[in-house]
Amino acid sequence: MAVTIVRYEPTPNPHALKCVLSGSVSDESLPFRTAAAAAAHPLAAALFAVEGVAGLLLHKDWMTVSKSPAAKWPAIKRGVEQALAAHG
Repeated sequence: MAVTIVRYEPTPNPHALKCVLSGSVSDESLPFRTAAAAAAHPLAAALFAVEGVAGLLLHKDWMTVSKSPAAKWPAIKRGVEQALAAHG
């Protein structure tokens, strides 16, 4: 079953958004600062493939997505939701 986003929560950083998830995506905290660092992790790689994603922190039942300054949240949210659905 695919993990979905239950809700988005703002963070103090306007370029980062916490995504509370319906299930677990990692057993431990996994930070990814670049797409190259995420290449060996299928979900992280799929999330970095979303245009504008600049960083990730995967945790058990939440993740934080960081975006490039020019990217817009609505497009990133759609892409993240699609990546999670495809990863299921």
